[in-house]
Amino acid sequence: MSGRSGTNPGPDPDPDSDPNPDLESDSAPDDPPLSDAFVDEWAISNIVTTLVPLLVALSALQMGSGTVLESFEDQLLENPSLLVLVPVMIGTAGNLGSIMCARMSTQLHLGTLEFSPANPNVRANVGAVYGLAATVFVLLGFASWGIGRALGGTLGLVPLLIITIVSGMLLATWVVIVSSVSVYASYRLGYDPDDTTIPVVTNVCDITGVLILFGVVWVVLGL
Repeated sequence: MSGRSGTNPGPDPDPDSDPNPDLESDSAPDDPPLSDAFVDEWAISNIVTTLVPLLVALSALQMGSGTVLESFEDQLLENPSLLVLVPVMIGTAGNLGSIMCARMSTQLHLGTLEFSPANPNVRANVGAVYGLAATVFVLLGFASWGIGRALGGTLGLVPLLIITIVSGMLLATWVVIVSSVSVYASYRLGYDPDDTTIPVVTNVCDITGVLILFGVVWVVLGL
């Protein structure tokens, strides 16, 4: 017996024909061209004209931060632990603000952000900032105490922990407020939050971080 089937296999397929004609019809259409408004938003000239005035104003604010810090020079020289604490404190505040601004800007672009305390995304961002602040500023208190002792400082561990934790959590609250306001204001004014919010938050937190820190130092130590 022959192994061939009794059915007629039919004519051979045309090698030039498309074996899957449905794939072409189901394929995604070409991406539409970008709108002129979207292209203009990412143009170098638009970014420069937006950021240059902002950076000039923030630079002037930053010089004010140095003036405020200079006014506490005697207290810093008497307590090396506080001298170590200042740059790390304001730097950490800027980092926390950058994290929150980046998260809120991304959620704003994705259309998942609503400026309301009832929004779970807003609550998650705030909770992340407070959680990071509570962890980092406790560790910062121990580290600054150890370095201060090595430099001959006499400030005790307990008052230094009180200073770092209280000022750190107050600064975290200020970071949440400034970040939320800057993202919302950028959105309402028609600016891209990716361009404007992080410079604003980091510079504002520099000068206010010094004021908050030494306000707590004044209350705790009576300096």
